[in-house]
Amino acid sequence: MTDKATKAKLLKRLLTLLTFILSLPIFASVIWLLLMGDYDCEVVLRLPKLQLGIGIGLIVTFLVSNIAVFLQSRFPMLGLLVVMVPLIVMFTVGLALIGAYNMESRNLPGSPMWLKLKVHDNDNWNYIKKCIYDTGACNDLVSRSLTLKSYDFNSKRLSPLEFNKLTISNIYMLLIMHITSTSTMGFMKFCMLPFLKAGCCKPPTTCQMQYVNATFWEKQNVAEDSSYPYDSDCDTWTNDQGTLCYNCNSCKDGFLSTLQGKWWTLGFFLVVMALVLIVSHLLLFLASMLEHYAI
Repeated sequence: MTDKATKAKLLKRLLTLLTFILSLPIFASVIWLLLMGDYDCEVVLRLPKLQLGIGIGLIVTFLVSNIAVFLQSRFPMLGLLVVMVPLIVMFTVGLALIGAYNMESRNLPGSPMWLKLKVHDNDNWNYIKKCIYDTGACNDLVSRSLTLKSYDFNSKRLSPLEFNKLTISNIYMLLIMHITSTSTMGFMKFCMLPFLKAGCCKPPTTCQMQYVNATFWEKQNVAEDSSYPYDSDCDTWTNDQGTLCYNCNSCKDGFLSTLQGKWWTLGFFLVVMALVLIVSHLLLFLASMLEHYAI
């Protein structure tokens, strides 16, 4: 065996090991998806079924990727063709979930447009708001704010912007926290609350209501601030603990932001992993060809 053939064989072995290691996050993501199967209120939109389907697809992709690695030694072209099919599907689904280009469709479950249409559908929202109420999203606000004055509470008010401004590193840290959390459901509820409490448990700040406690606000007879557009949620808000702002647009937007954040993260993961594995398998194919012709 020539020196060139030896180097080609060593390169192929390194790429084989690298490809296997790069496929491990796909297997880990399956565990992540299965742990999130009962995520609060997604069942109303039947998203757990989509989640299960993606999980099964990822298991198939993981198995095919590693089978293709072993096929590369004897049938390089066949191995490459076999693995490219699930990886391209995985890449396409990822693009759809993040709403890239024209992939976004109102008929495609999990896409931003589909989620928006489903959440803003009145029939669906009646079930969703009941689910949000049953989870007790607003129950702990009163006990946590008993000693707070109006200024203190407003200075700590929750806003969807806290999660909308996530950087890639923040998303990665949330994923690690989720996987390592001793209580998966507890972690998901923690992620869910800033959106819901900001939109469902308190009136919009522009309403200029008088703070009594976290879920009880008094309407004031003050001149309308022309610097802010009129917010219909100000009329929708009620101090009834079973209603609060569950009928407000801000509540719908908060719930929608929660869902879109989760499914966008999953779509981003699918796109990145698909691209990484496509490149890895192409390099492995080239290394196999190099070894074959070097001998």
